[in-house]
Amino acid sequence: MYKTWWKFLCIILLVYALVAGLLIKVPNLPILGETSRNLFYHVGMWSAMMVLFICSLVHSIRYLRTMNLKYDIAAKNYATVGIFFGLLGYATGAIWASYTWADPNNPAFQSFSAVAREPKLIGTAVALLIYFAYLILRDSINDLDKRARVSAVYNIFAFAMLFPTIFIIPRLLPSLHPGQEGNPALNFKDVSPQMRMVEYPAFIGWALLGVWIATLKIRINLLKEKSLLKK
Repeated sequence: MYKTWWKFLCIILLVYALVAGLLIKVPNLPILGETSRNLFYHVGMWSAMMVLFICSLVHSIRYLRTMNLKYDIAAKNYATVGIFFGLLGYATGAIWASYTWADPNNPAFQSFSAVAREPKLIGTAVALLIYFAYLILRDSINDLDKRARVSAVYNIFAFAMLFPTIFIIPRLLPSLHPGQEGNPALNFKDVSPQMRMVEYPAFIGWALLGVWIATLKIRINLLKEKSLLKK
């Protein structure tokens, strides 16, 4: 039971976030309106992605310290699930932007040109491509130990690139994304106390779900590679 309590917590938090996120009263902000509810899901995907990439980084460092292949397997699977949540965050952000900051009167496909130039989305795409390259690099090396060493070093580089591509460079450029001067923003004052009561549990719930999925994938991979880990 002591090993599964966080899984029950994950389910409870996500059910609460999904239900309360649709029922609570949100501030009637200009342009955003009811789309503010996407905060619980879009930003929640980013929080899960960052937690998973941090877990992947930690396991890559542990591999370099111990040369134990189980840490390499864990790093790979945390990165894979992190990419998945990153794609979900990218998709929910692009759809959200296309109906709000890009042009609230046009559907996604008509606002694509404006959304595609959004620095936040471009930076996120670059970051995810760097992590996709991590997976491709792994598959291009046949020797297990060499693959694990090279992948671990590259994973550290990939994590370091998250900050300029997602957090630093996009904020230096004109952007439609909230938080930029002259654009609608979901800043601390815009998020009501009721929204915060859903926001934080949602972020924790999505992160726990990502870790849960990753641990299942890790256990499956460890069973497949059991003969290689007996050392």
